[in-house]
Amino acid sequence: MSPRKSAGKELSRDMVLNEARNLFATLGYSNVSMRQLAKSLDCSHGAIYYHFKNKAEIFYSLVKTDFSVLNTLIDDIMSENDPSIKMEKILLCFLEFGLTQQNHYSIMFLSKEKEIQQLLQFDSNKTYEKLIQSLTDLTDNKLNPASIWSIFLSLHGFITFYINSELSYQDVKGLAYFHVKNIIRNII
Repeated sequence: MSPRKSAGKELSRDMVLNEARNLFATLGYSNVSMRQLAKSLDCSHGAIYYHFKNKAEIFYSLVKTDFSVLNTLIDDIMSENDPSIKMEKILLCFLEFGLTQQNHYSIMFLSKEKEIQQLLQFDSNKTYEKLIQSLTDLTDNKLNPASIWSIFLSLHGFITFYINSELSYQDVKGLAYFHVKNIIRNII
């Protein structure tokens, strides 16, 4: 048996977050304990408490970072000069994020546990509002809430379908582009 990692020397905050993300995505939040996380990291559970107060803090650190990354990607596209392809880029960006960062996306949008829904609500709403505002700014047509929700569900459905397959974003990039073109055709 190998020696355990000590709290302040080898075990980093990022190591805890990366392992927690994998466990949360594969087992579900409620099925992961601090002791199980420690065992997976080959350290004492006290070593994890050196970095985080509890499991909820670990989870929130993950989702807050993930939503921030997605928001930044959308902001970067919105700051580009060519408005004619911004909508396409935003929708493709969302699909690419979901399929290249599958564990991130699963935690952000596919977690079913009621215990963590409150932790997700603020940041997911912020990202959804950013998506709404971006799409609204990029079309002359007035998008009603039902249309915007339908667009989100169309993107989300595409991602969740392929998350459950063995295909990567590169494998379905052509289909993603075709899907986005169909969505845009119905918006404009």
